[in-house]
Amino acid sequence: MLMASLPIAVFMERRVVHHRWADHRWSALGVVADPGGLAAQNVRCLPEQQVYLVPGLQLELHRDEDDGYFENWIAPAPKVFILWRIVQEHAVPVAASVSYGEGVRMLDSGELADGVSMPPEIHQWLGNYLRAYYQPRSQKKGHRH
Repeated sequence: MLMASLPIAVFMERRVVHHRWADHRWSALGVVADPGGLAAQNVRCLPEQQVYLVPGLQLELHRDEDDGYFENWIAPAPKVFILWRIVQEHAVPVAASVSYGEGVRMLDSGELADGVSMPPEIHQWLGNYLRAYYQPRSQKKGHRH
């Protein structure tokens, strides 16, 4: 069940590499909350690096991932996990999550994925959700009879 959502935009970086099999490398660089109106744009273009802002993703919070949200939220360096694909020679973000469990699944999937630093406004938004809805599982010990 969808409990909350937040539109975001992702900064994707194309960096020149000097490698025998590739001349560039893509990665997610960061995210920002998108209150609306952000357009895809070339943010920075240097000889060795290009950064693109790509809007249009949603962070969605579902009750079945609450433990993963909490685990990420209390981490020393919380992340937003981005799954992306190459489309017509550009990196295009296709999914994002603030669940540690979903993030691990993205990173282990064999697909293209990165974890980027969670901005303070997204950390606060996630914290507000957790304070309102998160119920830690009880750690009751089983009794033997």
